[in-house]
Amino acid sequence: MDIATIVGILLAFGALFGMAQMEHVEMAGLFLPAPMLLVFVATIGCGVASTTMKDALAAFKTVPKAFTGKVTPPQAVIDDVVGLAETARANGLLALEQEADKHDDPFMKKALQNIADGTDGDELRILLEDEIESNAAPMRSASAFFMGLGGFAPTVGIIGTVVSLTHVLANLGKPDELGPLIASAFVATLWGLLTANFLWLPFGGKLRKLAQLEADRQTLLMEGLLAVQAGSQPRLLGERLTAMVPPAARGASPKAGKGAKGGVDDQQLAA
Repeated sequence: MDIATIVGILLAFGALFGMAQMEHVEMAGLFLPAPMLLVFVATIGCGVASTTMKDALAAFKTVPKAFTGKVTPPQAVIDDVVGLAETARANGLLALEQEADKHDDPFMKKALQNIADGTDGDELRILLEDEIESNAAPMRSASAFFMGLGGFAPTVGIIGTVVSLTHVLANLGKPDELGPLIASAFVATLWGLLTANFLWLPFGGKLRKLAQLEADRQTLLMEGLLAVQAGSQPRLLGERLTAMVPPAARGASPKAGKGAKGGVDDQQLAA
């Protein structure tokens, strides 16, 4: 589980409540049902109206992934591919068909099965590239949906404030009530800005990051398996794949022994 999203949101709300306490703000005055109802429901309504119902429902189903989504470290992918290269070198490409049954990853299973079936390398590359793009599309669509909510929310909050100010103007003859009414009017703007920057935009950014990291993982896996099909020497293949990974994302291989030094895998953080 990746805790970056949880930590970030808690820090954001913690800072807000800390400021409210330091400024002696009455917290009850910030949680008004009417402006909160408008901001949440109208923002989601605008988001749904801007896409299809199917895509909107699919986007909300991805919310747990923003908190729990993780990506396999590049070094683990490299170790798997090197192991497959050693198997193919010792027992031939047909042995990869049995290896396919040992993996739960549909992308790897499809690639290994096609290699064992003798699919042409160029055709297999096209197939896998299309598969990578198709796999990333749903997460990118969900990211765009939440980014859209982040754009709608502040404007919806302003609309709520304008509506409330009309009520303020209707009560100008009651000076004693103007202060609380004006304060309540700006709560809608607060929640519009708050939900956009504390929820919707972080969700969209995290899902976009996860989609990119997963595409990178599958691309690394694709290049490795195509090299296995071409008969690459395992050690050189491992070095080639490692060179494709940014230095900060490289980790120590479990096969390197206890003395190996590994870097921090920022792809696991998926920040």
